[in-house]
Amino acid sequence: MNPPPMQSALFEETPVVVSPRKSRRSKTTKAIEEFGLKAPSKMGKNYVLDTNVLLHDPACLERFKENHICILVDVLAELDKFKSEQSERGANARRVHRRLTETFASGGSPTNGVPTEGGGTIRLVIYDPSACPNNSERLDQFYRIFPDRDRVDHRILAACFLLQQYNTDGQVALVTKDINLQLKAHAVNIECQDYLNDKVDAREVSNYEVRRVDVESNELHRFASSGELEIDPERYIGCEVNEYVLLCYGEKQTIPARLQFDNKFVRLNIPEVLKIPDGQSLKPLNLGQRCLIDALLNPDISLVTCYGHAGTGKTLVAVAAGLHEMFNRKFTGITVSRPVVSMGDQLGFLPGSLDEKMRPWLQPIHDALDLLMRPNVPLGPKRKQSKSGAAVTAKKPYEALIEQGILEIEALCYIRGRSIPNRFFILDEAQQLTPQEAKTIVTRMSRDSKLVLVGDPAQIDNPYVDSRSNGLVYTRNRLKDQAFSAHVALNRGERSELAEAGAQLM
Repeated sequence: MNPPPMQSALFEETPVVVSPRKSRRSKTTKAIEEFGLKAPSKMGKNYVLDTNVLLHDPACLERFKENHICILVDVLAELDKFKSEQSERGANARRVHRRLTETFASGGSPTNGVPTEGGGTIRLVIYDPSACPNNSERLDQFYRIFPDRDRVDHRILAACFLLQQYNTDGQVALVTKDINLQLKAHAVNIECQDYLNDKVDAREVSNYEVRRVDVESNELHRFASSGELEIDPERYIGCEVNEYVLLCYGEKQTIPARLQFDNKFVRLNIPEVLKIPDGQSLKPLNLGQRCLIDALLNPDISLVTCYGHAGTGKTLVAVAAGLHEMFNRKFTGITVSRPVVSMGDQLGFLPGSLDEKMRPWLQPIHDALDLLMRPNVPLGPKRKQSKSGAAVTAKKPYEALIEQGILEIEALCYIRGRSIPNRFFILDEAQQLTPQEAKTIVTRMSRDSKLVLVGDPAQIDNPYVDSRSNGLVYTRNRLKDQAFSAHVALNRGERSELAEAGAQLM
């Protein structure tokens, strides 16, 4: 009987001992590669885009040239919440999803970066603090200041710290239109920028004064008699086509004029009053309203933008000019619309038909029409007696035009896909639009139509725009100096002394 074989230490299975530090290092390296924390190259800057930037302008993915665009997966999750909306915001979310799908389908890993046409890259970034145990001191400090790691804003800021940690050669900047997130980023020393591609110069929004052009006495008299004046362009440098100015000789001798595309100043061509058949007549009360009426009645101008604070009469004058042109058969009809954006808390779903639901949003337009088309009759309730003896309230004059389709009063959310020919189209509260929504409106206009955008850049309730980046100022900025466009700023209130004082002092 053979003895059992002796067990030698040489044949024992010795477990492989891995250094904890080496294990952490390999885990960190894997996270850097798989989670998009490292830029594909050291050239360019890393821009982290917030959700609101993508919703504001889906084309922003093409605006960063040779730099690296970082899209956090948490941002994709936020976009997913909006993609089913039947609105411009929902359409923008779907557009971003399609654009990213096309980009990453071209090949390459989404987290390693895919080249863009501008020479940069775009990549997805995954925020997972457990995969990066060697966090920087700044990130640890951030966790102490903002311990809520489930909040998307905090996850975006934490991802910026991780990107800074693993991209020491390149800069990292957060791009957002959220003012609160901007403040948080500045508080923890993260470079933060607003999206400036569609932002206009602050002077274009703040300056409501009419430009003054100095002329000689004989030039002013010649203009008064002929209605035209051509002077050296160096004397009115900065004037745009169809800009309204005051030709001045001294302090008291002034005449308003408009600069045509042929560099000639021409006299305003407006009637004494805007007459509405069987209704009221509207007379311009100040220089700004006269300039606005001139632009509204000019057949060569198909786009009019107007700024004005509350009570300056921008909506009333636009509606009056539209009715005046429609009754004079210059247009086959008039459409008045406004975006559905509320001020403050909403009251929930409204009962009734579609027209009844939209009535609160469109009530200011109904008020303007009621004022302009009201017959000259004594004040007080006017009722008709039916055959049964019951009192029947008479129809308002503009309701017959609505039934005939000549006058349309509708919310802006139903305009997508339409083509609008030979209509006088007034868009009230245009400052509530995003630049992309404004583009949608402008591209709906067919031949022989006129588009009028009026609003106050200082009164904005839409959280996705501000005074320098909204549909009204964007349209005016991009289409200025065109022969078919004109702009007027109203700075004098005519509603009442109380309304004017409130607009100026409150």
